[in-house]
Amino acid sequence: MKTIYDYTAKSLQGKEVTLNEFKGKVVVIVNTASKCGFTPQYEGLEKLYQKYKDKGLVVLGFPCNQFGNQEPGSAKDIQEGCLINYGVSFRMFEKIDVNGDQEHALYSFLKKEQKGLLNSKIKWNFTKFLIDRDGKPVKRFAPITKPEKMEEDILQLL
Repeated sequence: MKTIYDYTAKSLQGKEVTLNEFKGKVVVIVNTASKCGFTPQYEGLEKLYQKYKDKGLVVLGFPCNQFGNQEPGSAKDIQEGCLINYGVSFRMFEKIDVNGDQEHALYSFLKKEQKGLLNSKIKWNFTKFLIDRDGKPVKRFAPITKPEKMEEDILQLL
């Protein structure tokens, strides 16, 4: 059976990262954008990460420009914006597609395992997936769900 550990992604610095690196951790995977109405969620995600990273929580951000051209910047722009505006210290990856012909294989897997309300398609930025310590997606959260509303579910897995 596949898990997130079967996938790789490129960091914002362009280095190939195997998600196997996060084995045994509780992981939140989120598609992000820096010019979105939900962008302030970076702050909530960072708070969760800081609060629970020592207990095994990891947050992985995947910038995406597929929704309203809300992530037009370069890797450097994204990194600086996340750090300066929201103090993000969790891992950020290169910009990817989460839907369509060019969608990242990780997102194909996540959407197959945790379908959305009407179908598996990602509807907007800041769709969040919660992954258990075995690398299996266990819950999907809509973009409107604030990170703090995920805390109870995260605690159950930690």
